[in-house]
Amino acid sequence: MVQKKSLMQKAIDAAKKVVAKPAAKKVVAKPAAKKVVAKPAAKKVVAKPAAKKVVAKPAAKKVGDLKKFNSYKPKANESYMNRTQIKHFIKILNDWKLELGSDIDRTVSHMQDESTAYADPNDRASQESDMALELRNRDRERKLIKKIDLTLLNIKNKEYGYCNSCGEEIGLNRLLARPTATSCIDCKTLDEIREKQIAK
Repeated sequence: MVQKKSLMQKAIDAAKKVVAKPAAKKVVAKPAAKKVVAKPAAKKVVAKPAAKKVVAKPAAKKVGDLKKFNSYKPKANESYMNRTQIKHFIKILNDWKLELGSDIDRTVSHMQDESTAYADPNDRASQESDMALELRNRDRERKLIKKIDLTLLNIKNKEYGYCNSCGEEIGLNRLLARPTATSCIDCKTLDEIREKQIAK
């Protein structure tokens, strides 16, 4: 029995030890260490080659752009295409012709001055495309000068201001907007409709 007690006693003692064991230490979370973030390395400053000197070119004007000419204000009961109206349109057409002529002269001198042969193919291509565009604009202006000359001839022959197709008055507002107009608005609209139908 003593032996039993001792076994029993051993079991009880073991149970007491298990129950009586001190509680496990609490694990307290330590504050997280600060993250060390690497600072970006300072950028190297590389000296860039000096850029080419850019000379501002005058903005290309659209063909048909008139500088600010004085608009004509018709008086009450004024007849269509009277002397004052004719003088006004002759002045507009001559001023416009002079302006276009000076633009053409300026382009010729500009192209002669800027006949530099660039080593870089991109610069050459850019220069050639600029010159091609300028030449195309000057060609349009040359055709417009011919149209102005025809209009001045129509004024001389007293045919100015009347539609070539139907013979009706073109109208002062249309002529002020486009002094070289040869068709009234109705005939011009019909022509444009025909052109669209033919294009299809």
